[in-house]
Amino acid sequence: MRWIVGGKAIKRGGASTSQMGQFETELLATDDNLVALANLSGIWIDRVHERKPPKLIVLDMDSSVSPTHGEQEGTAYNGHFGFTCYHPLFVFNQFGDLERRALRPGNVRGAHGWRDVLEPVVIRYRNRKLRRYFRGDAAFAAPDFYAFLEAEGYKYAIRLKANAVLQESIAICSRVPSSARPTTFGASMPASAIRQALGTGSAGSSPRLSGIRASCTRASDSL
Repeated sequence: MRWIVGGKAIKRGGASTSQMGQFETELLATDDNLVALANLSGIWIDRVHERKPPKLIVLDMDSSVSPTHGEQEGTAYNGHFGFTCYHPLFVFNQFGDLERRALRPGNVRGAHGWRDVLEPVVIRYRNRKLRRYFRGDAAFAAPDFYAFLEAEGYKYAIRLKANAVLQESIAICSRVPSSARPTTFGASMPASAIRQALGTGSAGSSPRLSGIRASCTRASDSL
């Protein structure tokens, strides 16, 4: 590690495990430093965007799993994954840059604490001249989440879990001619495009058990 760092580090000693632990618990873990660390990736991204401003931003929010061993602080058993873990939450942009993240116990639901992670990112982009988009999985399919995105001017695509109303909407979109098709998904779309977006295959195939909620202004509440 000293050789990788280079410079004077090559001739100096490295910190011991106990020294690193002391640094983490007494210095790094102070409230001010935790806030600074949470904001650090956004600061780096903003510096890049100052040199080459993007015309649009696409935020992608998702949880992940980090298996743990032993008595790790905050770890918990997750019945879905079947082991003890952390369940962190991430926000990336379309360039693959990590906008913000949060380390969470393993037993929280997928969208737990989403506002604390997403809102600081949204605030950073709020006053910029950008087209704004969001995409997420079914964990974020909730009215308060939709309302938040719409109030901030974000168009979005969020996966929906299976339900009877969704299945009927998929069937209608597969049967109705394009000229008479309802704008359930925020804008009139060809049946083939809707089937592709929803993962329903060809016109003669059976629809899968999930779909997408999309909004150009405000999607129909029928979903």
